Amino acid sequence: MSALSTSPSFHTDVALWQDLLPGGCHWSARIRRGTVLQFTVQAAHANLSALFFNAEEKLERYNMPDTLKAQHTAYLTAGHVCYSDLGRILCSVVRDDTGWIDTLSGLSDAALIKARYGTCDFGAARNEMYRNGRDGFLVEMTKWGLGARHLAANLNLFSKVSAGDDGQLIWHPAHAAAGDVIELRFEMDTLVILSAAPHPLDPATTYQPAPILITAYRAVPVAADDPCRISCAQNRRGFENNARYYLDSH
Repeated sequence: MSALSTSPSFHTDVALWQDLLPGGCHWSARIRRGTVLQFTVQAAHANLSALFFNAEEKLERYNMPDTLKAQHTAYLTAGHVCYSDLGRILCSVVRDDTGWIDTLSGLSDAALIKARYGTCDFGAARNEMYRNGRDGFLVEMTKWGLGARHLAANLNLFSKVSAGDDGQLIWHPAHAAAGDVIELRFEMDTLVILSAAPHPLDPATTYQPAPILITAYRAVPVAADDPCRISCAQNRRGFENNARYYLDSH
């Protein structure tokens, strides 16, 4: 793989490694703190579901309610962070070309995929089989000693869902286009679980989830005026909790 150059604002300009996640497929890895993962859309109909665990103690995981209430928001974008259920920051959103990351809608499952697209299994289609987000998560989580009881509310990168005045969730089509980027900077050693299966509210009638390019960079040190740190008082405390956890002098 050749070295890649991008904006050095939150990370160095040389890629550490790169993976292409095919549409519908799933992926997991232990990502060390001080790493930026860059996700780049490769085609239309992109959705990237994500869930995070403390790599050292997997009972500590991403907590959607605490993340949203601490930052007074119903969605995430650049400047926001993802909290664990112990008040620490797993990762920060340092770039979001789309302006909206869905936090509310969960995952597609086998019944939904079958009802919407029909059946296309491994026996007939091999790697072109129709996959769903929930089973993709469970396959990856099993590799790390986790199971269905460890599932929790997840993020859906590159997808936008808002609520109408009547309380109904509204799907926003064409929210992300090829070339759009979201970058997450990891503030803890984190187990990252990903699925590129369709979003559960996407009304498309053809199964064609987009591939996602994953590129890893080394993060630059988090500055005192880092936008994710100073965006609200609670985030300052979250970064302080991380510093105590890792015994960082700063």
